[in-house]
Amino acid sequence: MKNPLRLLMHVPVPWVFVLSYFLGVSLEYTHLGIIRRETSLASAIAGGALLTVGAVIAGWSLFLFRMARTTTVPGESSLKLVTSGPYRFTRNPMYVGLVLAYLGEGELMKQIWPVLVLPLTVAYLNWIVIPVEEARLKETFPGEYERYRSRVGRWL
Repeated sequence: MKNPLRLLMHVPVPWVFVLSYFLGVSLEYTHLGIIRRETSLASAIAGGALLTVGAVIAGWSLFLFRMARTTTVPGESSLKLVTSGPYRFTRNPMYVGLVLAYLGEGELMKQIWPVLVLPLTVAYLNWIVIPVEEARLKETFPGEYERYRSRVGRWL
């Protein structure tokens, strides 16, 4: 029997982030007043910086995939193994960028519940999506991917 969580693989990863954020926003409004957040200029600047850095990392990573004319769909075979740019530091810079942008948005909007939901999204990526992607990369680029994997961490 197939893992039912793999059915979620048909939902593009950016949408997984959007949906989990909306779940957190729903919890924020239904549990209003349980957790209060003070606002400050420093937190707004930090939130804006995280959102911007995350968007730049994710966008740059996507751009490199587009330039290589390879897929961004988990489970599909890649045409090229991208190892330049932010891929020199993490094997999953798109996901790292989305996590940073998500945290920045939560900080800007002064919403704690979306941030509390984020570990579920990261767990889904780490234990469902990324293993499928890695298996496909091992199959498509056996030696090259193993060398890359030995040099660069999954997240950082």
